[in-house]
Parts: sequence; structure tokens; C-alpha cells
Amino acid sequence: MAVIPIDDPLDPRVAAFRDIRERDLTGRQGLFVAEGEVVLRVLASPASLCRPVAALIAEKRILGLADVIEALPPETPVWSASQSVLDGVVGFHLHRGILALGEKPAPRPLSEQLAGASEDAVVVAACGIGNHDNMGGIFRAAAAFGAAAVLLDDRCCDPFYRKAIRVSVGAVLRTPMATGLTGADLIDGLKAAGFRVLAMTPSSPAPLHLAARGGRTAIVLGAEGPGLPTHLLERCETVGIPMSGGFDSLNVGTAGAIALHHFTRKA
Repeated sequence: MAVIPIDDPLDPRVAAFRDIRERDLTGRQGLFVAEGEVVLRVLASPASLCRPVAALIAEKRILGLADVIEALPPETPVWSASQSVLDGVVGFHLHRGILALGEKPAPRPLSEQLAGASEDAVVVAACGIGNHDNMGGIFRAAAAFGAAAVLLDDRCCDPFYRKAIRVSVGAVLRTPMATGLTGADLIDGLKAAGFRVLAMTPSSPAPLHLAARGGRTAIVLGAEGPGLPTHLLERCETVGIPMSGGFDSLNVGTAGAIALHHFTRKA
């Protein structure tokens, strides 16, 4: 694949990469920016559910990325620039030197997303997660433990925000998801699809390590601090992680990872 040199930060061909911090806040109409080698490799891989649109790479990184550049679809332009020009395009020093533009997958209804789930599928349902680091951590754990999907209610932040993708080490790009429903509708849809719905909360009298495994299982996570609202907890079974030393909560990504390990382990 031919790599196209860019020597002017104002070159209109790379306008989509310009001032990316400000664009992160205003949105990209169905597109997203991916940053770093690991994320680019996921985007270019067969596992990705997203279409690569373009890449902008520091010239010093091109040789080491020859294989991933070749893996991109032939119609995907790859631009190369010096570090100074690259920094001028994005508006700050981009030490990783690697950016890509991708297209989000078409949204799928919850019922369609769950229809193909196996009889022992485990999914994560996130309600009110507004922190992008936590969002990325949830997707990273979901990918690590083989969750069939991550489902986000209408109060969650965008998982395709650049930092969330980076924290997830690209898992956002390869994990089936459904978005936009209220928490209540999400839980009702899971029950209609035959899922046992378990809400994580420190106040639960039922310890996670004693929870029965097997069958379709949904792990419901709420925002750090407030947790899940009462009206959602009342629609679910609850489980908690016993803790010592007076602690009563964990980072939501960590709690989700512990629960995923419990429900997906084979022995």
C-alpha cells in the first residue's frame, strides 16, 4: 500500500484529524478517532466490527507498522508526516505518533443483539457510566473474559470517545454492543431473552463467590459512587463482593472484571 506524505498541517486531506481534542467534545457524525499501535492493529484486524476510514502516522513509525498498514482495506488512505507536522495537525504533541479514523458499526436492536447469544452467554449491562476511563475498563474486561456483548443504557458516555477506546486497548472496536435504552428497558429486554439479571451492589447480602454459574447471565453495573438506583436494583437479583478493612466499593471496571471471571471460568 502506498503511503502518502503530508508536509502541511493545513492540508485539507487530513482535516478530520485536526484539533482532535476539541472534536472529541463535539462529535464526528458516526466516526471516531483511534490512537496508538495496539488500537490501530485491532481496527485493521478481522475481529474489528468497525470500518477503517483513514490513518495518519508519524513517518518514524511507518516501517514498524508495515504489516498493519498492509492489513488495512486497499481503499483506506494512509498519510505520513513528520512529528512536527503531525503535532500541528492534531493540536498537541502526539507522542504515540499513530492515529486512525474509523466508522462506528450500525446500531442493532437489543433483541437482535441477544438473539444469537449462546445458552451460557455472559453479558455486561452498564447503567449511568459517565467516566471514559471506567467505560474503557469495562470493555477491556468484557473482551478479556469473553463476554458476548456490552449493553449501555441511555445515560452512559460514548464508548467511542478516544480515551475510552485507548483504555479498552481496542476492545470497544471488537465487542458487540447495544445502546440507547433506559436501564429499565435494558433489564426487561434481558429477561425477555432468557437472561438471569444480576445487579452488582455492595449492599447485597448475596456474596458473588457463592452465586450459581451457568445459563444466560447478565451482570449489571452502575456508576461509581451512586451505584445503581433503587428502581433498577428492585428489578434484579443482587450480588456483592465481600471486602475487608471498612471498604465498601471497588472501581466499577474492577468489580465487573471480578464478576466476569466468576461467571465465565470453566472450573
